[in-house]
Amino acid sequence: MGDLRVSVTDRCNFRCPYCMPLQVYGERYKFLPKSEILTFEEIARVVRLFVDLGVNKVRLTGGEPLVRQGLEKLIAMLSGIPGVDDLTLTTNGYLLAKQAASLKEAGLQRITVSLDSLDDEVFKQMNGLGLSVAPVLEGIEEAARVGLDPIKINAVVQRRVNDHTILDLARRFKGTGHVVRFIEYMDVGNLNGWKPEEVVAASEIVNIINAEFPIEPASPNYRGEVARRYRYLDGDGEIGIISSVSQPFCADCTRARLSTEGKVYTCLFASVGHDLRGPLRSGATDGELTDIISDIWARRRDRYSEERFELADSPRRKIEMYQIGG
Repeated sequence: MGDLRVSVTDRCNFRCPYCMPLQVYGERYKFLPKSEILTFEEIARVVRLFVDLGVNKVRLTGGEPLVRQGLEKLIAMLSGIPGVDDLTLTTNGYLLAKQAASLKEAGLQRITVSLDSLDDEVFKQMNGLGLSVAPVLEGIEEAARVGLDPIKINAVVQRRVNDHTILDLARRFKGTGHVVRFIEYMDVGNLNGWKPEEVVAASEIVNIINAEFPIEPASPNYRGEVARRYRYLDGDGEIGIISSVSQPFCADCTRARLSTEGKVYTCLFASVGHDLRGPLRSGATDGELTDIISDIWARRRDRYSEERFELADSPRRKIEMYQIGG
């Protein structure tokens, strides 16, 4: 265990069909009330305990983390915890331009922006609300200006939806120092209507890019890195490919996830979370909480990505991605 992903809100200002389809998460959908969401103080306490157990990378997620009010206060608290070597955040970037400077000042080190296409019509379709891509690009520029780098750009690739725009993303960010990471379309949650034939496999993505911009494999930066690295032969940067479907990496997974309401999940595709909010609010000591976390991690047996096609005839209910981030 080296990486903790903390969902700070279950709300989002997008309705991406593969995560929060509008027909389900419309105006009448009831999100968590404030009383059920972990406070900043509770999050900071849990993070400190995870760090004591070996975590050194903390990523804030959502929902969309930038919709939570006062987020810079939490970032300042987390950046002050000894042992947090890498403090980062994943965002859809729509609100980033206005917040980048305050996030950096509070102690955020770098940022990842989800951007599935540069084509405005495709982007409008994929965010579910018809929102333009322009504010996201402005957010990326502002994040670079204030020093939230290296910036990573995450693009989920779905066949017949945005696979024809792969090269646009590679071309736009090649030579900028930003790293585009192409992600195989995954069956996260239960609502996105995932079909295997809509997956564009990592090998195909590599071939598409290599035909236009020659690339070669690069060594991982660290054990358990989720993206396979490829560098441009002309030295003009690199891309990453996240291949959870075609080339699962369960055996090297080092990521734990803390949900908005204080449950620990040991897999992005988990069915069951383990409650920490209850013990937190009933007076458990740090030692007792540490024992709970250690036991959860010691008993984990998650390998859904390796079992995905074996389980096809008996699908199980999984946590929705908006509740624990990507």
